[in-house]
Amino acid sequence: MENKKVYLNGEYLPLSEAKVSVLDRGFLFGDGVYEVIPAYFGRLFCFDAHLERLNKSLQAVRIDLKLSAEQWLDILQPLLIQGDVQYIYLQISRGVASKRDHAFPENCTPTIFAMCSPITAFPKDVGVKAITLDDMRWELCNIKATTLLANILLRQQAVEKQCAEAILIKNGYATEGAASNVFAVINDVLVTPPKTDDILLGITRDVVIRLAKENNMQLKEEPISLGALQDATEIWMTSSMREILPVINLDNKPVGTGQIGEFCLSMQAYFQDYKRAVL
Repeated sequence: MENKKVYLNGEYLPLSEAKVSVLDRGFLFGDGVYEVIPAYFGRLFCFDAHLERLNKSLQAVRIDLKLSAEQWLDILQPLLIQGDVQYIYLQISRGVASKRDHAFPENCTPTIFAMCSPITAFPKDVGVKAITLDDMRWELCNIKATTLLANILLRQQAVEKQCAEAILIKNGYATEGAASNVFAVINDVLVTPPKTDDILLGITRDVVIRLAKENNMQLKEEPISLGALQDATEIWMTSSMREILPVINLDNKPVGTGQIGEFCLSMQAYFQDYKRAVL
């Protein structure tokens, strides 16, 4: 691990040598955004979509950093190892200020950090447990901000209940997981909450929606009430790291038959075919 090369502000250097100032606003305030980009066989997956989301997050928090796709690829691709299943973690903070002050500092250069790590794949034929928890996060969850303390606390509650994820409930409706988007099969229709400021614009979510439409699955983007979620015959969580993760137990009760459903098995196959086709 110590010999792993990372990127920091224009340099590639060993992880052990990568240092950030204690006055960096990412350290002091969590004043930054991040992106997680999976890579298969040395190629970044859905790179354009990840870059679009990154730029939206930068614009939303008013960090002035404009790099082209080619410039980002020049930075990130040297971190990849051909043949491995891995992911790039990219973080951009507002930068180092001369003093700690909530207001934006003048003439601040963003800090850019990136590293590559292996993906620990979840078995595709094993379902997981999840719990529902109140969504206590801020009002702009569509921004992929580094301020993730609320998500961390929610995920930890799930872990302490021997669950893989927490499904968050706001005003009686499911929003997303602590680190994932949510899908449910309700009356033989695949349903996922619509895009709002309450959810992150998931790249895997968008791929699943596209594949559902291409394969003639009935699909709706509409709110999912807690009651409808509890009655669903299938529940999935989607994310770049976990891809399509079936939930077979919710709040200590089986989801549907308590086994991975046919909709999920089909979508997992469609997703793997899609990966092979675009890489």
